[in-house]
Amino acid sequence: WKSLEWPPFNWFAGKADVYHFPNFILPPLTRGKSVVTIHDVAFLRYPETIEERNLRYLTRLMRKTVERADRIITVSEFTAREIQQLLGVPKEKCAAIPSGLDDAFVPARDEACRRFREQHHLPRPYLLTVGTLEPRKNIPFLVYLFESLDSDIDLVIAGMKGWKTEPILHRIETSIRRNRIHYLDYVADEDLPALYTGAEAFLFPSLYEGFGFPPLEAMRCRTPVISSCTSSLPEVLGDAAILAEPYDVEAWLEAISKVLGDSAFRTTLKAAGEARAAQFTWSETARRTWDVYRSLA
Repeated sequence: WKSLEWPPFNWFAGKADVYHFPNFILPPLTRGKSVVTIHDVAFLRYPETIEERNLRYLTRLMRKTVERADRIITVSEFTAREIQQLLGVPKEKCAAIPSGLDDAFVPARDEACRRFREQHHLPRPYLLTVGTLEPRKNIPFLVYLFESLDSDIDLVIAGMKGWKTEPILHRIETSIRRNRIHYLDYVADEDLPALYTGAEAFLFPSLYEGFGFPPLEAMRCRTPVISSCTSSLPEVLGDAAILAEPYDVEAWLEAISKVLGDSAFRTTLKAAGEARAAQFTWSETARRTWDVYRSLA
């Protein structure tokens, strides 16, 4: 399919009225209506941050996908606007349906947090970021920010290695505060609530997100969130997080100091984040997706 765009998908899947492809690209079809989910168009906005092979693949097939699809689901209104502007997709062809959060994301018990910290050798309070290690996540800025922070606290970076990771890992390894930075690599899903709950604050300086699961997961675990104000993040996080420009060092340092130093504000932000995250459920995502299917069948 990636190379020849043949044979038709329905030859293998069988007859259906509607086919839904949830990962960006629509394979060839000779029957039925088609729905495709496009999560973001970072490959157009920030092509330098994308893996070369994936960039070629998306560049070659995305325009064909949006032309052939009967409906396009996006995970945010932001991404819907992006594909309308950058790919010329009619507004009426798009359905913005936010993703949901897994019910497992609830504040972890103190004992679970303690075990996690012991297992990963985290004896001190820590700031946290979670996400695949790749250029779009803006990790070098986060390391610089941590180096500029006047606080006796650690930084934890959790996420599997993605692509173009060498400069990111080099920046971590050569930091003047390297002994206070913990790179955990991949963390199992069942351990994430303890990781989030144990953090003093969650930092997310990402340059571009179609939705943004990690800050919502942190909110659901009652961890204060400081995030960049780019792309879909203001839409998804609302007023339940502190938002700042992704390279504004002073704004980030001020936000971190406020979260760490103002207990009343911290409590307010925790409650607001938890309430905001509770609005994103998979049952609502499923209901609205089913409505798209019904409109085509």
